Amino acid sequence: MKKMYQYILKYWYLYVVALFCMILQVSLDMMTPQVTKRIVDDVIGNGRIELLSGLLLMILIIGVGRCVFGYGKDYAFDWISSKISVNIRRDIYKHIQSLSLNFFDKTNTGEIMARVKEDVDRIWEATGFISMLIIEVVIHTSMILFFMLRLSKPLTLLPLIAMPICAAIAIIMERKLDKVYEDISEENATLNTVAQENLAGVRTVKAFAREKHEIMKFLSHNKRYYELNMKQSRVFIRYYPIFQVVSKLLPILAVIFGGIMVVREEITLGTLAAFTEYCTNIVWPMEMLGWLSNGFASAVASSKKLRKIADESSQIKESETPVILENIQGHLTLEHVSLSLDNKKILHDISIDLPAGKTLGIMGATGSGKTTLLNLLERFYDPDHGIIKLDGVDTKDLTLGQLRKSMAVVMQDVFLFSDTIQNNVKLGSRSTLTDEELEDSLHFAEASEFVDKLDKKSATLIGERGVGLSGGQKQRLSMARALSKKAPILIFDDATSALDMETEHAVWQTLNQMNHVTKIIIAHRISAVRHADEIIYLDQNSIAERGTHEELLKKRGRYYNTYMAQYGDFLEAAYNPPAAESIA
Repeated sequence: MKKMYQYILKYWYLYVVALFCMILQVSLDMMTPQVTKRIVDDVIGNGRIELLSGLLLMILIIGVGRCVFGYGKDYAFDWISSKISVNIRRDIYKHIQSLSLNFFDKTNTGEIMARVKEDVDRIWEATGFISMLIIEVVIHTSMILFFMLRLSKPLTLLPLIAMPICAAIAIIMERKLDKVYEDISEENATLNTVAQENLAGVRTVKAFAREKHEIMKFLSHNKRYYELNMKQSRVFIRYYPIFQVVSKLLPILAVIFGGIMVVREEITLGTLAAFTEYCTNIVWPMEMLGWLSNGFASAVASSKKLRKIADESSQIKESETPVILENIQGHLTLEHVSLSLDNKKILHDISIDLPAGKTLGIMGATGSGKTTLLNLLERFYDPDHGIIKLDGVDTKDLTLGQLRKSMAVVMQDVFLFSDTIQNNVKLGSRSTLTDEELEDSLHFAEASEFVDKLDKKSATLIGERGVGLSGGQKQRLSMARALSKKAPILIFDDATSALDMETEHAVWQTLNQMNHVTKIIIAHRISAVRHADEIIYLDQNSIAERGTHEELLKKRGRYYNTYMAQYGDFLEAAYNPPAAESIA
């Protein structure tokens, strides 16, 4: 994300057009009191009726001109602010997408949503309507003071005294509001997070009958948000009446002191009428100071929040001179790889050599680092120590695009978009996958069975995160998505946990026939890894055992214990059948 002034300077020529229209509009505003002066002095005072029609025509022309140039000014500022907000939202979103998982580990989704939406909207207002009014206040006030001085220097002392008072109050109010707006922005992000999490997990909430608790949690944050907005209102209400008193008192004082000057024949009645009209016109800039300070403080607070995200940098850096592999085979090598996150050891001294076309099975207790190993392979994180190679090349020397395109992953936590089945399956190969290949992917993943029964088949629209589908159906679609990518490396992270035994067996039979693809299978079930060329068992963040299925069983270690936990009852029943009941 660029600096704010860079977005503004990009459209400097449109600001020039808007400024030109604004100056003409304000200049026409300044002419109206002059016409009023002539009507009072020449037409009414001196009886020159022949001037009236021309002066009235001038008022009409001024009114039309104000409308034309006012429209041009408003349209230009609206167009500029819209373009700036679109560019900022685009850049901040692209920047967020470029950040590594470390950022998302420490930042809530609701907070990110608040930054991308509400905070950019505040910038939109500041670069459009608010900035327009600030510039207009400066030009308007400068011109009015110029004409006031020409009419009467003594009377001009009145607005010159009032304006510094209003400016000082506006500065004080802006400083008080700045901190309030930061707190409001933070609480808004928290409120978004609470709402997003509860709506996304509504089924869990209902399943545990926690609706009342979640409502109370939301209401507590909603109350805090309300209190902060009321705090903002109290600051605004405390100071804004001063603007109103000063603005209302100014024309009254002008009439009183100006009337005395008319009686003394120091100025004409027309001059007093024009001056009073100028006083009325200078009132609204004073009244706007409070509102503009309010809006500007909000925009400044939002800009700070956006800048904080923009200053975040990805911990995953691409090489400036990357190696481009023409034909990726899928040979993976890990050499003494270790990783720590938040000062906690996740993986320690992991070494694996997985030739292209072979299958690696990974097992281990929950929290032993199985999924983290997957994250390292895709460079969601970089290891603290050790090297990860793809076809003999350090993955840090490859582009992230080529590395991640070479792998197709079936995640443990299946995420499906609110879109059609075919678009979800085509996610990794939308521009290249044919309809026939789509059907093949669904067939290989054993998903055709239920997709073909739908009214619109693969064109069926599924709900958010695949709502309406069973866990097994989601997993099968996720597998179809991975297969359709046709990557040289397939990674399954506990991908069949929701499948029935028959479907799981059919899926693994299909995968075992794909000899040209390197496969990594992370699983808790022995049935998922037993045919792997090598199986590693992770325990306490390192490799505790490794070998084939038969070799690990002979070791009678952790893998063997897992095998017996899953198949022990079956084996006992098979080798020790219950005695047949005697026939009476």
